[in-house]
Amino acid sequence: MNKNMVVSVNPHIYAAQTTQTIMRDVLIALFPAVIASIVFFGIKALLVEVVCVAVAVLCEWAFEKITHRPCTIMDLSAAVTGLLLALNLPVDIPLWQAVFGAFVAIVVVKQFFGGIGQNFANPAITARVIMLVAFSGTMTAWAIPAFTDATSSATPLAVIAGAEGQLPTLAQMFLGARGGSMGETSCLALLIGFAYLLYRGVISWHTPVAFIGTVLVCTALLGQQPLYQVMAGGLFIGAIFMATDYTTSPPTPKGKLIFGLGCGLITVLIRVWGNYPEGVSFSILLMNILNPYICEWTKTKPFGGVQA
Repeated sequence: MNKNMVVSVNPHIYAAQTTQTIMRDVLIALFPAVIASIVFFGIKALLVEVVCVAVAVLCEWAFEKITHRPCTIMDLSAAVTGLLLALNLPVDIPLWQAVFGAFVAIVVVKQFFGGIGQNFANPAITARVIMLVAFSGTMTAWAIPAFTDATSSATPLAVIAGAEGQLPTLAQMFLGARGGSMGETSCLALLIGFAYLLYRGVISWHTPVAFIGTVLVCTALLGQQPLYQVMAGGLFIGAIFMATDYTTSPPTPKGKLIFGLGCGLITVLIRVWGNYPEGVSFSILLMNILNPYICEWTKTKPFGGVQA
């Protein structure tokens, strides 16, 4: 008998991708957004990003050491969570609040539920929602991007909702010269990341296109300036990098479309009729909770299987 033969239970599937390579690709895809955040908001943006990533990795390492679990920081998932959280924060956020957010994302949302693959919701999104509720003042204090002639720090969504200020041009919206969280403003940078993830096969088009398309169509029908609605807020970063999380979103194409559709509808409901001008984070969190049901409804039948 061949001593090198490995006997294991099914499924007998080999894939070149590992958690580390997938997370590395996500970090690479986020790099254009990181560059854009520094260009528009200055070197402090880099400081917030470094702090969030460092604290996220440190929290994961410390928790796993304390609980005698295998160390998983080398899979880069903690680094991805920290960077995504940072890109969803205002540049002037107090650093201690950024540290708090990274701790909540890694320890409370991820590790308390068993670590990577076990969390019920996207850690970065959940931490952002908690911070928005706990620190609403600093979480909605938007800086004016550098190198622009903007005179108001209000976000485009706030202006659409009735706040004082002037809407940027569509070109400014696309490039990122507007108020908002550090990594959400440049649609161009996020689309470059999206193209890279599609090329690498890390994500599929289903959820992002369904999410963004639903917001576009619904706001157009409601007369809510659809082009601004699509490019404003955290829609692009949420649809591309957070709604596509492997653990908290459906695995099948049909499930991904339903997930994206639900995220889009909830986002529009909150933006148009809710108290918050933005609804992306809340929509993804709510759909994360519904994800097990979507998976059950859209699961595929095994080849040769019969209806139970």
